[in-house]
Amino acid sequence: MANATASLAPFRSGNETDPAADQIARTIEQDIFGGRLQPGEKLREEELAERFGASRHHVREALVRLLRVGIIVKERNKGASVRRFGRDELRQIYEIREILQRQAALRVPLPANAATIERLTRINEEFEAAARAADFRRIHEVNDIFHAELFGLCNNDLLVSLIKTYMDLTYAVRGAAFSNPQNLEKSQAQHRIMIRLLSDTDSWALAQICVDHIQITKDQYLAAIIEPAPAD
Repeated sequence: MANATASLAPFRSGNETDPAADQIARTIEQDIFGGRLQPGEKLREEELAERFGASRHHVREALVRLLRVGIIVKERNKGASVRRFGRDELRQIYEIREILQRQAALRVPLPANAATIERLTRINEEFEAAARAADFRRIHEVNDIFHAELFGLCNNDLLVSLIKTYMDLTYAVRGAAFSNPQNLEKSQAQHRIMIRLLSDTDSWALAQICVDHIQITKDQYLAAIIEPAPAD
């Protein structure tokens, strides 16, 4: 994909002349990914303004940026809260992700050429460097670049666009998993397997590792969900 790096940095679109809002948004994002803010937790403007010593304007702009990338949701008369997926909803979303990613991987011509493998190797090296530095924003960005490049090899732009749509939808789910060192190590190892399989001719093996890869984030989120008790 020629435009693989487009739209991967969540807060780079829109007005970027408000560093206070950007810092608030990044801190809230880190709190969500680090588990300090839980799915469904309310984000009250007055409390955030007091916490950050900022104006309500800066807080609102920060929340708009988080809303734009799907980390939070805003409901009429209820305000903003950390996005929360139910078990069934999340399973259905990941079923679609599995179908899309499997089909894209099966369509990648194998073996890939040396330049393609070298490009993905360099991207993964940057991903691993971000992991060593615990730079969670960069981890997320480079991870998305890696997968955009990989699935772009299927030469079906619509399929790749659908994959990105569902990756974006699960941004908060994936980000939370990256805060777990064991999950991050497993993700790096699976990236290396994907690169190695590009040198082979086993499309089914490549497709399977692409499906296995997304189970890390799904399983962690499902394990953390406490469903509300049914009403009597």
